[in-house]
Amino acid sequence: MSAVTIAEAKAHLSELVERAAGGETVCVTRRGKAIAKIAPLDQPRKRVDVAALRALTERMPLQTEPSSEFVRRMRDEDRY
Repeated sequence: MSAVTIAEAKAHLSELVERAAGGETVCVTRRGKAIAKIAPLDQPRKRVDVAALRALTERMPLQTEPSSEFVRRMRDEDRY
């Protein structure tokens, strides 16, 4: 595990995230003491099954009113 200061982390955040995505853990320090850790996720994200998603959206009924009216109606009906 490598260590970087806060200033270095701010300046090179994209690079640190890429390193974490590659499996490396990076420790962020302040005044020589560890305060945070940038680490890869334990489980990789699942791939989206495009065919299943398309089949699901095709079965959904079409919206009968414009979204602006729907949101306005939901907001007005649920007043506190």
